[in-house]
Amino acid sequence: MAASLLLVLGCSQLACQQQRSSDRLTVASAGRIVSLDPAQASTTGTLQLLSALGDTLYRRSENGTLTPQLAAAQPQLSDGGRTVEIPLRRDVLFHDGSRFDADAMAFSLRRFLRIGTQSYVVGDRIESIETPTPFLLRLRLSRPSSSLESLLTSPYLTPVSPKAYADHRDRFLNDRFIGTGPYKLTRFNATQQRLTPFPEYWGEAPSNGGLDLVNLSNSTALFGALRSGEVDVLLSDSIDEDQRLALDRRAKQGLLLESSGPALTIGYVTLLSNAPPLHNQLVRRALAHSLDRDLISRRVSHGQRQPLRSLIPPALRGGASEPWPTYAPATARRLLQQAGYCQGKPLNVPFTYRSNVPSDRLMALTWQAQLRRDLQDCIKLNLEGVESTTVYRQLGEGAFKAVMLDWGGTYPDPEAFLVPLLSCNKSQGSLCEAGEAVSSGSFWTRPGLELALRRSDSLLGQQRLQQLARVDAMAAQGAAYLPVWLVTPKAWAQTDLDRPRFDGSGLLQLSQLKKRSAQARGL
Repeated sequence: MAASLLLVLGCSQLACQQQRSSDRLTVASAGRIVSLDPAQASTTGTLQLLSALGDTLYRRSENGTLTPQLAAAQPQLSDGGRTVEIPLRRDVLFHDGSRFDADAMAFSLRRFLRIGTQSYVVGDRIESIETPTPFLLRLRLSRPSSSLESLLTSPYLTPVSPKAYADHRDRFLNDRFIGTGPYKLTRFNATQQRLTPFPEYWGEAPSNGGLDLVNLSNSTALFGALRSGEVDVLLSDSIDEDQRLALDRRAKQGLLLESSGPALTIGYVTLLSNAPPLHNQLVRRALAHSLDRDLISRRVSHGQRQPLRSLIPPALRGGASEPWPTYAPATARRLLQQAGYCQGKPLNVPFTYRSNVPSDRLMALTWQAQLRRDLQDCIKLNLEGVESTTVYRQLGEGAFKAVMLDWGGTYPDPEAFLVPLLSCNKSQGSLCEAGEAVSSGSFWTRPGLELALRRSDSLLGQQRLQQLARVDAMAAQGAAYLPVWLVTPKAWAQTDLDRPRFDGSGLLQLSQLKKRSAQARGL
């Protein structure tokens, strides 16, 4: 399939158009799938695939409502919120024919807590996991947690078959997946996965005859494959900004269908705060004032990426709070002068962008040119492109002074954005020595920040949102992160399909993709 997708580039659109009668659909996106293990999943593509092969206890519907999936009802809280009981469905089978029950769910949760690379999303909240009856899961918490309900929607907590994973309790199973979802995996490699409907699925059967998921890094090949008709659906994180704009125009012309999901991915710059020159807060605050987000949004994405001045996506903030400063070059100059720069002594900042992410490079070039125009005697941005897997591997080692990254929360809650960047287990002053602030590459914290973050998880409603806004404001003052933009996920589909739909977590609902009848298409 990967080879054939590349061939479409040499064909005209009409010559290559394929009218496939099969109800199997081809969905294309960028990037490779390295591991299918929920305990090791990290990329959006992997989480998207897991959402088709597995289920979670709950899901967020399109309107944000918490909907039971493998759970039979809403979670029941007692003991001041420290005990959570979740009744489970009794009609669920794993793909290997074994039964899903409380023991199976407990097996998967304990396995994730033991070996999960993203186990910090649970942290120390769960003290014990109990199975008092075959279809009742009981969680004992170390403290009440207002974000727990959203956490239970995370694909990381997708249950796997204890029978199939008996030899992988303490190690990853990368090339197979045995879950409870609407599809079974029948073929897997890093660039193509074949999914077949699971005939004994407990819920609504898929609306299509199966899926072929194709993963390529060549944006032009993916763009051409959608235009030629070889691909039924294309996800927007797969292609360059100019091609995204071209597909938007084709959708407006009625040549494609277009859908958008909730904007739950942020693009941001991480600044290394434990080493010169960015250990100086004045310097970091100057960089925060030097960033012209509106210009960057126009130049990089034709305005499609919304400028962002918060670590929390607006849809989750519950208010208009944006604590990061707006573009103010005069203020940036004043702060740099206070730090001893300008007038013959410019600040030299090595800036790393992910070389395989086109928008990163455009952002870096735009910011570099903007600083050259406005603050040439004060700041020099020295650009370096590094492949993303290398960036992620070396980030926690403090290898990058400033680096462009993005993050999509693993569940739709403000905590899923703040904890991965700000949580710190061991600190000295404003230096984080152990915790997610180290893994994220900033090494920054401040006295009282971790306590404020934990307190937010014990509050509800407007009080919680206000506390989260305070945490966001603390991060803005520290300026170890510079939020840049907000990314809205999109999908484009051929016009013989129903319009694709996203769920409340920003994942495409793959099982609902289907071709329209000839009558519905007016044939």
